[in-house]
This record gives sequence, structure tokens and C-alpha cells, in this order.
Amino acid sequence: MTALAKPCLAGPYCPDVVPPIPSREVDAPLALCSATIDGEVVCCDPSGLSVFEELYSRRQNDRAFLYAFDLLELDGEDYRPHPLHARKARLERLLAKASVGLRYNEHVEGDGQLVFKHACKLGLEGIVSKHREHPYRTGRSKTWLKVKNPAAPGVTRSERDL
Repeated sequence: MTALAKPCLAGPYCPDVVPPIPSREVDAPLALCSATIDGEVVCCDPSGLSVFEELYSRRQNDRAFLYAFDLLELDGEDYRPHPLHARKARLERLLAKASVGLRYNEHVEGDGQLVFKHACKLGLEGIVSKHREHPYRTGRSKTWLKVKNPAAPGVTRSERDL
């Protein structure tokens, strides 16, 4: 029997969570018992671009949501050994009926340098490139690469705070 789960974006005052993620109940009941989703909590401006300052300041916690970009576990099944394209396909189906609080993060296949150039022009923090045929690896790996935009507010703030 499958129960309806009401996901929660855990916050800095919840155990085992790294700040500054705001606590918020998600209005997105899903037909599952458990899921572990890799993603990033963001606040977006009216055009849909993430605004780091809004999340960092915690002024817009009610607008924060999780961009879900990888599925690690679902109802006790470990999805990490599966290739990225299979994990993302299952995640997309899982989140198809999700509403407020959870959004599937689309991916782009192609020239990483060109995608990064456009991300920088938009003022985004950067991009993550993953090999579509590889399993999930925790931590830094040769199968994925995070490239940050040195001019993005989130990056410059992190450097100032050091």
C-alpha cells in the first residue's frame, strides 16, 4: 500500500540539514513512502531567474522552492547506481503532479562552454555538467563538474564572507 507523503523542505534548525535552507511545508502530495532528491532551494524573480539574495536574506521564505535535479532513492530503492538519464526520467515522472514547493529542473545537452556563457550573461551562479551514462557519486567526481560564474551575487558574497 502506498501512502501519500507530504514533503518538507527542511531548514537550518532541523537535524542533518545545512543552512541557509528555509523550513517550509510543501504543497505537493506525492504517492510514495520515501524519496531522497538532490536539488537546490531557490527564490526566483518574476522572470524565473533565481535570486540568491532573496534566499540568503530569508525575506522570501514563503516563495522558496526546491529545484529537483536528481533522484537518489525512491521507496527504499537505491537509484544512485542507475545512469543519470534514467534517474532524471524517473524524477520527472515523479514530480509531474507536484505543485508549489517542488519543481523538476530541466537539463540541457550540448556545448557546456556555450551553456556556461549564457548562464553568466543571465547572472546565474553557474552550471553543473554531469555525464548522462554515469551513476550518482557523492562529492566531487570526474563524472560531474560545477563551474561558477565569478560575477554572480552568490559567488561574490561567499568570497566576501570568508
